[in-house]
Amino acid sequence: MPYLLISTQTRMEIGPTMVGDEFSDPELMEQLGATRRTVLGNNFAEYFINEPPRVTLDKLEKLGYRVVSMTGVGQTLVWCLHKE
Repeated sequence: MPYLLISTQTRMEIGPTMVGDEFSDPELMEQLGATRRTVLGNNFAEYFINEPPRVTLDKLEKLGYRVVSMTGVGQTLVWCLHKE
C-alpha cells in the first residue's frame, strides 16, 4: 500500500492527526504509534495519533513516504503521501 492519507481539523493543528482507516496496514500504524478507534455515530474505525501533523509527517518521511499533495477540504487539512 504505497499511498497514505493523513488529515486533521483546522482547529486541531496540534493534534490529533488521523492517519488511517480500518483497512490500513497494521504494522505501519504500530510504527506510527496510532490507536484504532470508532467515533460515536460512525460505522467505521479510524487510526489516530495524538500528535500534530508536522510530527506525523516527520515520522512518515523517515519511513520513506513523501508528500504528493496537500489541500484544505472545508475545515479539514489533508495530505496525500506516497512510498516508493
